[in-house]
Amino acid sequence: MRVLVIGDVVGKPGRQALRERLPQLRHKTGADFVVANGENAADGFGIGPKHVDELCAAGVDLITTGDHVWDRRELIPMLQVDARVLRPSNYPPGVTGRGSAVASTAGGLKLAVLNLQGRVFMFKQILDDPFRHAKSEIARLKNETPVVIVDFHAEATSEKVALGRYLDGEVSAVIGTHTHVQTADERILAKGTGYLTDVGMTGPVESVIGLDQERVLARFIFQTAPRWEVARGPVQICAVLLELDEKTGLSSAITRIHEVFDLSPAS
Repeated sequence: MRVLVIGDVVGKPGRQALRERLPQLRHKTGADFVVANGENAADGFGIGPKHVDELCAAGVDLITTGDHVWDRRELIPMLQVDARVLRPSNYPPGVTGRGSAVASTAGGLKLAVLNLQGRVFMFKQILDDPFRHAKSEIARLKNETPVVIVDFHAEATSEKVALGRYLDGEVSAVIGTHTHVQTADERILAKGTGYLTDVGMTGPVESVIGLDQERVLARFIFQTAPRWEVARGPVQICAVLLELDEKTGLSSAITRIHEVFDLSPAS
C-alpha cells in the first residue's frame, strides 16, 4: 500500500497547488490513498466546509487538522458528521468531531489515520497527553486494520521525535505537521515505523511559513499587529510517500517530496 501524506495546505495558493498538481503527483507516485493536513486551508487560518470539498475534489481522501481547527465555526457541524475531516484526537471526551478514522483504498485495503496534537509550546489549548492517548487509540484501531498512520501536529521537535520512538513498531508511520518547514530526517525506525519530524507546507514559497513576509516582518520589527495575509507567487508542495506492508502494517520505504512551481495564470 502506498500512502501520500501532504503537509499543511496554506490558503488559496495551497489549494490551487493541489488542484493543479495532485492528480499528476498521485499518478506518478502510485499512491493508493492521500492524507493532507488542511487546518490552514482558509486564508491561512482554519478550514471551512467549502475548503474540505475543494481539497477532496483535488484528490485528497482524508483531511487532518490541528490547533486552528476551531478558527472557522462553520466547520463544527461538519466535524460531527463528515468522516473526511478529523480534529486532534486528544481533546477531552465529548468534544465535537472525531480524531481518527478507518478508511479504504480504491482497491479495498483498509487503513487508519490518527490525528494527534502536541502540548509543548502549543499554547492555544492544553490537551490530554498524546503519548498515553495514542496507545489506547492505536489498540482500538488495530482491531480493524494493522495499518495506522499518525499525523502528530506539534511544535517541538523533541516531542515529535519522542512520540516516534514511543510508537515504533506499533504504527505504520508517525508524520509531523505544524511548523510548515520540511525536515530532512525521514527514516524507518528500528522496529519498522516510518518517521518524519515535519512534512512541511503546501503553499507560497516566498513567504514566512505561508504568510506575506512584509506583514510578518512588521510584527517582529515594530511590534505592530497588521492583519495577516497569505503570500503570493511561486508555490511548493511538500509531502511524503509511505510504502506500507498491509499485513504487518510496517513501513518498507519512506520518500520525502518537495516540488516548487508557478501556478497557471488561469488559476
